[in-house]
Amino acid sequence: MSIAERLDSEVRSYSRRWPVVFGRARGSRLYGVDGRPYLDFFAGAGTLNYGHNHPVLKRALVDYLENDGVTHALDMWTVARENLLETLEEKILAPRGLEYKVVFPGPAGANAVEAALKLARKATGRKWVAHFSNAFHGMTLGALSVNGNPAIRRSAGTALADCVELPYDEDHLGVADIEGRLAASAGGLTGTAAVIVETVQGEGGINVARAEWMRELAAVCRRHGVLLIVDDIQMGCGRVGSFFSFEDAGIEPDMVCLSKSISGYGLPMALTLIRPELDVWEPAEHNGTFRGFSLAFVTAAESMRLYWSDDELEKSTRAKGEQAAGGLEQIVASYPGQGLAACGRGLALGLRTAGGATADRISAAAFERGLLLETCGPAGGVVKLLPPLTVSTGDIDRALEILDASVKSALVTQV
Repeated sequence: MSIAERLDSEVRSYSRRWPVVFGRARGSRLYGVDGRPYLDFFAGAGTLNYGHNHPVLKRALVDYLENDGVTHALDMWTVARENLLETLEEKILAPRGLEYKVVFPGPAGANAVEAALKLARKATGRKWVAHFSNAFHGMTLGALSVNGNPAIRRSAGTALADCVELPYDEDHLGVADIEGRLAASAGGLTGTAAVIVETVQGEGGINVARAEWMRELAAVCRRHGVLLIVDDIQMGCGRVGSFFSFEDAGIEPDMVCLSKSISGYGLPMALTLIRPELDVWEPAEHNGTFRGFSLAFVTAAESMRLYWSDDELEKSTRAKGEQAAGGLEQIVASYPGQGLAACGRGLALGLRTAGGATADRISAAAFERGLLLETCGPAGGVVKLLPPLTVSTGDIDRALEILDASVKSALVTQV
């Protein structure tokens, strides 16, 4: 038994799916300690949009360290912090006409969600928060309260109060139904502080909300003074093409939660963007020891300068997304009557299967062939493709070949 198996908690998950010790990584590939390459279409669950160890980002990080840059400063002002804020405004917010203040809530996506929920209740004086079926927003207690998966919610071990679940767009219910359900809920239209939503539900099964539905949802929130929180933790930073996943819908959320790829290099970092008038915090009312991790600030700013000074990455991501989606459709067509369906947007794509057992077999078969693919959805029935946005078109074709062979293998095993 290895040291990891002896000492690592039973709570681990990905190491069970991919039982290999990885030694190094570059671009779209991870390498086992035996040197075997694995094409990475997991990308740290969407944390590595620019790939592993990007040389430009690595150089910026190493230079900062070699110059004795401040690595930890809580919320004190540092060169790295100011540089990040200046770059965020110049490259991301100002070109989109967005005015947000920035909360540094801690190192993880759940911290960004917790800050948003806490501030929404404080700013509105209301306590109820609405979330959607199959939603995933994190594993801390506040974030768990707005998750839509019953099994994940049960992991809290206690009651999750002051929340109400609404049907997501995939359930084919209109916003009028949502307005009615909110009105009939315990909080009602006057007691609901916020609605939190993902434009694409990643962990929930690659469910895509229509732009029209998002606009109508935003309008409902405005009519009733309910704050709209967009969780862009996995789908932001270019995953669907545009930097923010809500841009195509033409809406401006009251709050935006960012993490995962916001650091650009896989370093822990999260931001909660809030409308200026919602900045009603008292000093230190929301804090955390690692809300000022300067190394992540350095690579975040560098990644924005590198990839968001023009629209080349956005165009490339949309084109590669179409390439991959077309390949998925071909796989579906090759196995009629097997319950397969393609889904997704940009480079957040999925292959829906007949169930979790089939998806697990496909993922396992892909791993044996050198491709890392996660599964998702309420019953784990969706094979999920989240490659780095910098993946080559050749690697997309290679991944589709492996996926096709893996589907064939899994379906034969199923019979």
